Amino acid sequence: MKYYIIIPAHNEEACISLTLESVILQTLPPKKVVVVNDHSNDSTPEIVETFAQSVPYIELLNTTSYKSHMPGSKVINAFNKGMKTLDDNFDFIVKLDADIVLPKHYFQTISKIFTEYPKAGIAGGFAYEQDSQGNWHLNHPMSKTHVRGAFKSYSKTCFEAIGGLKNAMGWDTVDELLAQYHGFQVITDESLQVKHLRPTGTSYNRKARLLQGQAMYTMRYGLLITLIASLKMALKSKRPKVLFDNLQGYFQASSRGETFLVSSEEGEFIRGLRWKNIKSKLTN
Repeated sequence: MKYYIIIPAHNEEACISLTLESVILQTLPPKKVVVVNDHSNDSTPEIVETFAQSVPYIELLNTTSYKSHMPGSKVINAFNKGMKTLDDNFDFIVKLDADIVLPKHYFQTISKIFTEYPKAGIAGGFAYEQDSQGNWHLNHPMSKTHVRGAFKSYSKTCFEAIGGLKNAMGWDTVDELLAQYHGFQVITDESLQVKHLRPTGTSYNRKARLLQGQAMYTMRYGLLITLIASLKMALKSKRPKVLFDNLQGYFQASSRGETFLVSSEEGEFIRGLRWKNIKSKLTN
C-alpha cells in the first residue's frame, strides 16, 4: 500500500532526528514524508534539510504561524499546509508528531490492518513513555479503542468522508467520532509500541484546558457528557483543575455561541455513542 506522512514540527531539534530515522527504517517505506517546519527558531529546519538531501522521499516545507504551542489549530494548520503539497495517489495518510519513535514494522502492520479490514478507517498503536529510571511504560489511554493524535493513520476513503482534520482543539476526538458516524472502524494494535519522547501535555496550560472544554461544546457533547468526560480526565491526570477549567471553557463557548464542529445529526450520533460507551463501562 502507498502512504504519505505529514509531520508538523515546531522547535523539535531534540527529537526530529530520531523520528525521521525510525521512519527511514520502516519495512514498508512511505511514498513521501513532508516535514512542515512551523515557525521554529532552533535548528529543526537544518536537521530536516540534512535528511532531505540524502533521502529522496523526505521533503521540508517551511511555514510561519504564531509562536505559542497550542494543541489543535496550530498543529492542524501545519498539517493542512503539508496536505496541499501532496497528490491523492495514496491508500492511507499519516499525521505524525516530531517526537515519536516507531517500531520498524509499524506501517507494514498498519497496511495489513487496512487490507484485512475493509471498514478500517483509522488505525494505530499505543504510546509508551520513559520514566526517570529509563524504563518505558504504556501511557494508559482514556480508551483502548482510541488512537493518539501523535501517530494517526487514515484510510483514504475515511479521510475524505470525514472531510479531513478539523482545524480546532478536539480534532483527534471528533475525527474518530465522525469516522464511526460514516461507518468506519477505529482499530488499535497492542503490538505497535510507539515511543513518545516528550510526555503528553507537558506544554499544555490553562488556556489549552479551556479550549478542551470549548471542544466538548463544539462537538455537541452536551453538559452531562462534558461533566463526565472532564471528571474522567481530571482523575486520570490527578489534577482537579482540569475538571473546572474544562467546564469553564464549555460555558464560555456556550455563552459566545461558538460554531459547532459537527451537524445536529452528527451530534445526536456522537451523544448516543458516548452514552453507549459510558453505560458499557458501568456494567463491566
